[in-house]
Parts: sequence; structure tokens; C-alpha cells
Amino acid sequence: MNVTVIRDEYSESLSSASILVIDDEPGMRNFMTKILAPRCKRVEQAASASEASDILDKAHFDLIVLDNIMPGKTGLDWVAEQRRVGLFADTILVTAYADLDTAIQALRIGIADFVLKPFRANQILNAVARALDRKYLRRENYLLKHALSAEHTGARGRLLGKSAAIVKARDMLKRLAPLPTPVLFTGASGTGKEIAARTLHSLSDRADKPFVAVNCASLSAGRLAEELFGVIDAQDRRRDGLFLHADGGTLFLDEVAQMPEQVQAALLRVLEDQKVRPVGAERDIPLNLRFLFATNADLPQAVEEGRFRADLYHRINVVNIEMPSLKARIEDIVELASLFMEQFSLSLGMPALTLDEETLLKFSRYDWPGNVRELRNLIERSVILGAFPEAFAGTGSVTGVAAVDNLDMVMQRHIMHVLDESDGNRAEAARRLGISRKTIDRKCASWGV
Repeated sequence: MNVTVIRDEYSESLSSASILVIDDEPGMRNFMTKILAPRCKRVEQAASASEASDILDKAHFDLIVLDNIMPGKTGLDWVAEQRRVGLFADTILVTAYADLDTAIQALRIGIADFVLKPFRANQILNAVARALDRKYLRRENYLLKHALSAEHTGARGRLLGKSAAIVKARDMLKRLAPLPTPVLFTGASGTGKEIAARTLHSLSDRADKPFVAVNCASLSAGRLAEELFGVIDAQDRRRDGLFLHADGGTLFLDEVAQMPEQVQAALLRVLEDQKVRPVGAERDIPLNLRFLFATNADLPQAVEEGRFRADLYHRINVVNIEMPSLKARIEDIVELASLFMEQFSLSLGMPALTLDEETLLKFSRYDWPGNVRELRNLIERSVILGAFPEAFAGTGSVTGVAAVDNLDMVMQRHIMHVLDESDGNRAEAARRLGISRKTIDRKCASWGV
């Protein structure tokens, strides 16, 4: 059936919604479908409670519009029954009898809104728009609270740098962006795995949908399962998990090697079936999610030792992006240091420190075991204290753009880094750089080294 799409004040709320209309009267079903279908992503009908139950076993809906008085059982009795097996849609009750007992029962089982018969088209549209807006607001609030409670709320920003290693990583992200393929980010702590995952999400067609990051090491097995899958408790109350709240977007599971074994098994089923079953539910919910994973652990070794499922490892390791250490992208340190200095000076409302040629040289020669995170933390701490630590303090006279972009200073930082990597062996450094030993000797003499 061809449906003419209608654009009006309800379109924004309804355009991505899937709605199930349940009513035993064909005329009423068709009337509501005629109103909703041109404005919604999907609208289906059910003529009875049993038919609606069969439909919900196979498909998920954002909202149900339900007549209360139907043959066999009332709409409220059906909702209470469905709560026990897993009803994950909000519900609007249509009734001609709005007595107090009905209202109290509806509140107890979580009915989102009432529409009294007879009603006009704008009344049902207003009720549906209100229910969906509340649903989306709950989702935004939940995700905001989750993001604020996460350990690494600072993992934002861009994947900066011009080094060959980081350019290679960015090129791979661009290639993967339009695909649904799972991606495993590996590399040492602080190398920017979450920033790379966020970059991939921002390049994809899911960019306007949620990006949800979960640290698998920060929650117990039971808590992680409920946090991810959702739960229906002993009172048949539903709490949606991050899988459902992130639906349509990207879910990033960090420290995946720390995921408990029972959660690993459940995650494998989600990846295979693209469906999730909340804890305590009897019904699966289809998902539309891009999965990204990260770890700084040796996953093949974890598989060999029996700490990580081999089948899950092969399922998540379709494409692996190894994030380079800061030591492997030494030419990016100056750009990163300048950016962090500007950011923290602005966010903390404190004066920026001077990045002169001596300080930048010390930055370039330092080992950075904590990678980009260590550099970022060092800059933040230095801005707060008003000075760099002694190991990084400089008294150079060249600052600003000149210190950052001056070709001779760029060359000095690079050559000194390679010399440090070669344990001071100038012949080896010359070999790695592809220049003569005499060139290094001449440069070192001019720098007083």
C-alpha cells in the first residue's frame, strides 16, 4: 500500500516511530492507521489481544495505541500480562469509560496516556507525539547520566596528527565508516581508542544517533548484564538497557577483555542474532546497532588461557585497528601539546603557559609511557600549577608558531628523538633517517649537543 508522507508539526516526533494499533473495530483501526501511517516510519494493526501478542513476538514497536474494551480481555489486562513476558513499548489507552478505577489501574501498570472516545485526529496525534517525546527525553537523560558517570568523560575531541601512523588509522576509519562491520581497537592505554571510535561514529550515517561508551571493567557481572541488556524485575517493572537506548547508533565496549564469561556468551548471541533479551524477559527485541570494541590486553593470549571466548574473539575481530603509541607518532606531539594548552587555558580560565623551543624539544624526547593521555594530563596539571615540571621547563626565546613550525626546530626534534631511540649511536640514527653520519654530526654541533 502506497502511503503519502505528510509533513506537519507532528512529523519530527513521529517520523522515526513504529506504532502498533490494537482495536477490535475495523473502522477505528483503519481511522487511526490513516492518521498515523503518513507521519510514521511503520504502523501495523491487530484486531485482538492474541493477534497483538503474536505480532510482538516477532517485531518491536516504540508505541502501542490500544483499545481498552475488547472481546476476551480488557486492554489493561493484556498490558499487565505482556509486562510479565516483556513489553518494551510505551502504551496509549483508548477508552470511552474513563472511571477512577480504570485510571488507577492504568497508572499502576504504566500506561503513558489516555485518549477518550470519541476523539478527533489532532487528539490522537497530540497523545502520540507527547508519548514519543517523553520516551526520547527519557532516553537522552539516561544516556547523559551514563556519560557523566563514566570514568573517562574526557575522551572527546578529534583524532589529530599528521604522522604516518595516525594518517593510516584515519584512512582506515574513513573506509570503514559506511559499513556495519564490527571494529576492534587495540593498543596501549591512553593511545586514543575511544576517540578513534567516536571519530568512526561521526563519519558514519549514524552520526546523528547515540554513541554510547561502556567500560566493561568498571561493573560487576550482574550489574553489567542489566546495564547492557536491561531488566524486568519481580514487580514486572521494565528498565531498558544501553542496547535499547543506543538503538540506531553505535555501542562502544571498552576493556572488552574484562567482560565476565556469562556476559560474553550473551553478547555473542546479540552479535549473531542482532536481538537482545533483557534479564528476566521471555521476548527478544531486534536491534539496529554498530558495535565497536577496544582493549589494551592481549586477546589471543586471553583466548588461549580460557579467559575469553574464542568464538566471541573471532566475531569481534573482523577488522582490527592498532592505535599507535605517542612514541610512534613523535611528530604529532607539538600539535597535541598546543591544542591541549589552548583547551585547558580556556576551560580552566587560567593563563596558558609558553611553549618555547626547549620545552617542545623535551616533550619530543620524552618516552610518554602513558601516551596521549599522559601528555594531556601533564598540560592540564601544568596550567593549574602555573609552570611545567622541572623535567619539561624551558628557557628558550622562540615561542608560538615559530617554535612549532620552524623547519630547523622540527628537524632538531625529530633527529634528537631518533638519536634517543638509537641510544645515542649516531651511525645507527643516520641509517634510520636515511642521511649521512656527517649531517648528524654537523647538526648536533650547531645545536651544541
